Amino acid sequence: MEPILKVQNLSISFGSNTELNKVVNDVSFELNQQQILGIVGESGSGKSVTALAILGLLPKNSVITGSILFDNTNLQTTSEKDFQKIRGNKISMIFQEPMSSLNPSLTCGYQVQEILLQHKKISKKEAKKLVIELFNKVKLPRAETMYGQYPHQLSGGQKQRVMIAIAIACKPQILIADEPTTALDVTIQKEIIELLKELQQETEMSIIFITHDLALVSEITDTVLVMYQGKVVEQGNVNQVFKHPVHNYTKALINSKPNLKERLKMLPTVKDFIENKVDDEVYTKEQRAKFHAKIYAERPLLEVKNVATYFNTEKHFFFGKTSPVKAVDEVSFQLFEGETLGLVGESGCGKTTLGRTILHLEKATKGQIFYKQKDVTNLSKKELKDFRKEVQIIFQDPFSSLNPRIPVGEALMEPMKVHGILNSSEERKKHVFELLERVGLQAEHFYRYPHEFSGGQRQRIGIARTIVLKPKLIICDESVSALDVSVQAQVLNLLNELKAIFGFTYIFISHDLAVVKYMADQLLVMNNGKIEEIGDADTIYESPKTAYAQKLIDAIPKGI
Repeated sequence: MEPILKVQNLSISFGSNTELNKVVNDVSFELNQQQILGIVGESGSGKSVTALAILGLLPKNSVITGSILFDNTNLQTTSEKDFQKIRGNKISMIFQEPMSSLNPSLTCGYQVQEILLQHKKISKKEAKKLVIELFNKVKLPRAETMYGQYPHQLSGGQKQRVMIAIAIACKPQILIADEPTTALDVTIQKEIIELLKELQQETEMSIIFITHDLALVSEITDTVLVMYQGKVVEQGNVNQVFKHPVHNYTKALINSKPNLKERLKMLPTVKDFIENKVDDEVYTKEQRAKFHAKIYAERPLLEVKNVATYFNTEKHFFFGKTSPVKAVDEVSFQLFEGETLGLVGESGCGKTTLGRTILHLEKATKGQIFYKQKDVTNLSKKELKDFRKEVQIIFQDPFSSLNPRIPVGEALMEPMKVHGILNSSEERKKHVFELLERVGLQAEHFYRYPHEFSGGQRQRIGIARTIVLKPKLIICDESVSALDVSVQAQVLNLLNELKAIFGFTYIFISHDLAVVKYMADQLLVMNNGKIEEIGDADTIYESPKTAYAQKLIDAIPKGI
């Protein structure tokens, strides 16, 4: 059969100097009917720009050469009026971030109905009926209720399902899914992947699945195309590419992700593979057992006893007492100096609230928290300041936690000044220069603003700001969840290196169970505010005692 989509020698540049600003360089591929094609690569490799070119959504300052043929129609010469009949109707797209793609001021039902009324000659009543059918098809609970709800009232997985409903509403021939599962729980991710497979078989559409995760691609696609620095470096059958990768970059994408079978001392990065400098030394079970024997012989650094954090317990004037939301419910555990405690569970299970309660960013409703054998549940203002110097957090989104108006050097010096670390600005500045280099940045970055850095660099700045106070305990809240696999490997290596140098203790919160297994000594599985299972990380992964923990482990993309 003739391919439904042919991309030939596609090059894309931005601005006046087309050679210097070329972001896609001579890309060619074909998409057959009912085929799922995976496009894999890190941020900046040109994946999303290629997808936007297919949909005719690139800005006016873009320069495009080559051809894009859809059903023998050259999309390069298609007028905007004709493109409006194709876009959303024959070729549709699921965007990466559903919250920013959905209009917060319109109901979910209206936003799906809108596209049906745009492309189909049907009444509003018929459109509403179709929307509810679509919501059932994408397995949204209570479809009729969901029709009238706003995006902020839905979970991340539900919002992504609304986006899928919008994308498949007009039964497109091609669906482009751009990182549709990034930052979703492993269980939700698995559901979305299975849903896309079902819809593809039912509607016989073709799918272009864009991601940076090769293990994920292996679970859904037939063929895969690997992009690096705007070029295609490898393409072919997914089994062939996964089992026998040719290009070093492909090998890096496969191996940068932590291996569930063995724990390497250092995760390999793209640079290691490109330069053939891969260190595959394994952190053995014997070495791990020796380390555990040493740290568990001491008294715990942190002890959480029957801690509960409830919300919305206040009395309402008209409706009486509301039922409290039990975000954290009777949680107890111990954390030892030098240990990494992995904290996992689906969104809404109470992981982040527990971390914030330990930090006193949320007030515990009941229970006690002991730090260095001292009860820190109720602290005075001065005691809290001293406590926060020793217990720090690395936030999930480093960009929103940095002040966009001040250079990062000043942002790093600020907490030092507050806590009286070192005697003068010159001494603090010198220390910050050393710290920037320690986390893999350069002294010149001191004067730059947050928007001038990549996601991985911002996360390094977030780490630098956390360790500038030389804390004892660091809570890492989804601190690598939105990073490319290679950048993620760099940050995880950095966290382990800093732990070895400074003797840090970590609470590592994440929905990525492969990453948690690599980092954690002890694992705490949370569900509905309670501890579902707790114990040695390797033991739980090898033989979980609860069905919930088994479900989380089964949902991890394993690759081929």
